Amino acid sequence: MLMDQKVCQKIKCLNALRHVTETKKKSQMDLERQYRKNIQEAKTMQEIRENMSEDAQTLRLLENRLEKTHLKCREALHVMKVYQKLKAHLQEESVTFQKKLDLQEAEILQQQQELKQLQTMYTDAQLSRDAAKTELQQHEEVMHKERRERERILAEYKKLAEEKRTQAERAERRAMRVAAHSDELHFERPATQETGTEEKAFTTFEESFLWMKTVTGVSDVQDVVKRFVMQRETLKHLEELELENEKQIVRLREAKERLQAECGNLKYSGETKLSSEQKLLTELQTHLNNEQTQRNKTMEQLEYVNHITMTIKAGAEHIHEKLQHVKIPKGNVPAVVLSPASDEYVLDLLSLTEDKLLKLYQNLEEIDMKKILQLIEDDEFHATVEGKLPSYNMRVKLPTAQKLDMYEDDDDDDDDEDDGSSDDNGDIVTRAVLKRQSQQIVDWKTKRRTRPKRKKVKH
Repeated sequence: MLMDQKVCQKIKCLNALRHVTETKKKSQMDLERQYRKNIQEAKTMQEIRENMSEDAQTLRLLENRLEKTHLKCREALHVMKVYQKLKAHLQEESVTFQKKLDLQEAEILQQQQELKQLQTMYTDAQLSRDAAKTELQQHEEVMHKERRERERILAEYKKLAEEKRTQAERAERRAMRVAAHSDELHFERPATQETGTEEKAFTTFEESFLWMKTVTGVSDVQDVVKRFVMQRETLKHLEELELENEKQIVRLREAKERLQAECGNLKYSGETKLSSEQKLLTELQTHLNNEQTQRNKTMEQLEYVNHITMTIKAGAEHIHEKLQHVKIPKGNVPAVVLSPASDEYVLDLLSLTEDKLLKLYQNLEEIDMKKILQLIEDDEFHATVEGKLPSYNMRVKLPTAQKLDMYEDDDDDDDDEDDGSSDDNGDIVTRAVLKRQSQQIVDWKTKRRTRPKRKKVKH
């Protein structure tokens, strides 16, 4: 039983191996057929390559010319975009530039006027402060003088009052003694004519004294005396004040006349000064107008110079971009890369471009110009022929496999046959061969527009 199982397993393994063998044989046969097919296609391609090498070369030249045209078109578009950006930027600035300038000028004039007003206010404030200080000092001096004068007068009044009070007391005592003595004499001796007169005078004195007491409202004799003394001193003081006031009035009149004369002089000098200041203002206004005209001219020149500078910078950058493929020694390349906004950026860019142009000029000296001119003439001739092909021209129909292989061969051998292009362009061809080659070029271009381009495969 175990042997049967092993035999079955071995049979299964054998069948599997046979199946694998059959599969590999079929794969081998397919590969051999593909190999033979590839060999046949390679032979066919080799024949076509040998027959059509000149046409392929012409096609490559046309493609190179087309690529150069595309490059020039892209460069022109780039330059146009740069110029459009510059134009838009300058237009935007030109719209708002005059308004900003007018606003700044108006603000400057306003600030100047405010400065003049503030300076005038500051000068007036200083003058007012000095005048107030002077007036305050004068008032303080006058107040001190008046206070000292009042103190002096008060002291004199006090002293005079003391003297008057002493005199009044003495007079009262004397009057009392006289009255007592008069009474004694009245009782001792008989009345005479003189005694009657004295009594009459005394009676008059008493009546006057009573009248004065009634008027003044004072009952004491000393108070009455003090009142009369004070009235006399007050009268004297009022007379002195009247004299002083008259003197003060005279001084004030003299000061008024002097101030009026000074006012007239100042008025005349002020008018003269005003006329001179108006003349100076007219001269300054003329100078300001001239400066504004000069400033406008300078701004126009500055705008023109900025436009030229931007144009030069854009042109230098454009030339530098076109010469990116040119390599120069490292010693000529600046070690520090400057910012495009710096002033020395354009100078360094021009210096670097000059070195690259010199390198190109040296390389051009080593090239055979006759050979290059011959190639250009051949290209122009083929282009002329291609544009003049008639509609009834014979079309050469090639196999599809051969066309595909020719495209592949064109991509593979593009770099290899560029070196020998100048040798083939010099050959003389017949009219029939030229027609056939031109028609094949047209067919290939039509196919290349519809078929996706294959990638290059380098072996």
